[in-house]
Amino acid sequence: VAYLVVFHILFVLFVWTYWKSVFTLPIPPGKKFHMSYADQERYESEERPEVQRQILAEIARKLPVYTRTGNGGIRFCDRCQLIKPDRCHHCSVCAMCVLKMDHHCPWYVLDTGLWFSERKGYLDIFLYASHVLQIISIFNLFPSFVLCCFLQGELTNGRSKFHILFLLFVAIMFFVSLMFLFGYHCWLVSRNRSTLEAFSAPVFQNGPDKNGFNLGFVKNLQQVFGEEKKLWLLPIASSQGDGHFFPMRALSEARNPLLTNEEQWEEDGIDEEPQSKELVKLVVLTYS
Repeated sequence: VAYLVVFHILFVLFVWTYWKSVFTLPIPPGKKFHMSYADQERYESEERPEVQRQILAEIARKLPVYTRTGNGGIRFCDRCQLIKPDRCHHCSVCAMCVLKMDHHCPWYVLDTGLWFSERKGYLDIFLYASHVLQIISIFNLFPSFVLCCFLQGELTNGRSKFHILFLLFVAIMFFVSLMFLFGYHCWLVSRNRSTLEAFSAPVFQNGPDKNGFNLGFVKNLQQVFGEEKKLWLLPIASSQGDGHFFPMRALSEARNPLLTNEEQWEEDGIDEEPQSKELVKLVVLTYS
């Protein structure tokens, strides 16, 4: 009875999240990020790349845009004709710019990408619920597996053994694959990164910084799940913000090249003398 109650509760949440995501279209960036007709004509009539970069910089001056392209320019989508908000990417499958795009998952949703407010449902309900459902299936099948393979019972004929072994094999296979996928996305959320940002670090005015949006473990969770913990396990949109702007680390940490170099040294595992570290910190504090 306990298995059945837990199983069907998770199954309802699983199906609810899946169908909600299938029939929910991504929200495109707001109108203020779209280029006006006059600016569009001025941009397209200009052939010099440096002048085009200046035009984009003038348009983006009043927008909350802090990430840049690899060469330091404003991120612009020539297909959607808009200034890309931070963490926004153009999905070639959806044929539109998607706010805080994580990736396009054909197994999760067939015609929409995994984006800003759907990140919670994908991790919290879809992966978590399916992971627990596989665990329940394995626990339910294991006694029958022991009975038919190691003990003399009613389930000793070849057909019954084949069915039980096949179901157990499929359950374990999905459990292992979901375990790695769920663990990977938990790690991404704890670092406040998307799948795209894990492969290519976002670029700021002072260069790439993979920890540019890392606010700490608790605040990173609140960015995805919200501050109301009672809503964390429900497929209800509770993510912070509207997907157009995301808080970043303190300016002294995110834009200070000395601190960035110090963190890079620590991540690469380079052993430094304590006195050298104290000297670097002293220089950083003086510079700040």
